[in-house]
Amino acid sequence: MAAVLLGLAGCGGSTGAAPETKAETTPGTATGATAAPTTGGAAAFPMTIKHALGTTTIDKKPERVATVNWANHEAPLALGVVPVGMAAANFGDDNGDGLLPWVEERLKELKAPKPVLFDETDGIDFEAVADTQPDVILAAYSGLTQQDYDTLSQIAPTVAYPEAAWSTPWREIIRLNSKAIGLAAEGEKLIGDIEGDIKTVVAKYPQLQGKSIMFMTHVDPNDVSEIGFYTAHDTRTLFFEDLGLKIPGSIAEASKGTEKFALTRSAEQIDVFDDVDIITGYGGDNADLLNKIRKDPLLSKIPAIKRGSVYLLPDSKPLGTAANPTPLSISWVLEDYVKALAEAADKVK
Repeated sequence: MAAVLLGLAGCGGSTGAAPETKAETTPGTATGATAAPTTGGAAAFPMTIKHALGTTTIDKKPERVATVNWANHEAPLALGVVPVGMAAANFGDDNGDGLLPWVEERLKELKAPKPVLFDETDGIDFEAVADTQPDVILAAYSGLTQQDYDTLSQIAPTVAYPEAAWSTPWREIIRLNSKAIGLAAEGEKLIGDIEGDIKTVVAKYPQLQGKSIMFMTHVDPNDVSEIGFYTAHDTRTLFFEDLGLKIPGSIAEASKGTEKFALTRSAEQIDVFDDVDIITGYGGDNADLLNKIRKDPLLSKIPAIKRGSVYLLPDSKPLGTAANPTPLSISWVLEDYVKALAEAADKVK
């Protein structure tokens, strides 16, 4: 470990303050109400997992689980495993404690203290990760570079995304991360439970079925000369299909030939979005943003904007964060999110 830390001192990641006091709990496991399931877990090891950045071998069932980047801690938490360290929430954290509400709720259910939180404002804090002495590092949904992966792999076996950065669907987030900790069967059950929640809620809103929808990225209210949108590779867009919605042909076509999760179009090209029934996106905290879009001589020509079938998510609240589906957030926010989209769908004639 001393050698690893010495090597990390020269890495490009953040070398900020020491992490918080480690959770006083059995490393990598839950305390209190729900213990981590172990059926068949040890028998799965050693295991090898292939991913976009390499091949990872995990020799034995991990006892100390660390996660980096967005939401990778949610799969182990949902399965009763408390990470020794995980990334602090840096978007949608409405009370500033570094935890999103569904994560905080789950920790309370498990009667577990807050794990070490890694500050990733300036990138991965490799030294903080190493300090937690993990047996495995989960990053199935992440933006790891090859250098990030290589550095993390010096600390512990690291599981990266299967194909492209920030493009792992929520089911695969669960499958990869649960497999790496020896809980693949439990992960499949979790997927089934979430699918059941989705089916129950979506059944209440038949007006969503078959409607086309696009997800705008953040719009600068002082510059509406272009419009950004998430591609068909992004998890926000992929989640629409779970809700009975469909990806418009314009978005599907623009997504061909690229692995990027977001693209832009100039306002002069907005006629390509004539096939969009509903638009959602960020900016709901700015009461004037939608008005500016509606008054813009070019953007106002988009049919969805003209008829008002638009729903902007609040930037600073958990609901905005949860539009990016993750293992714990989906069921927590599902009713509110689907209801808001259904209200936009009601305006489509």
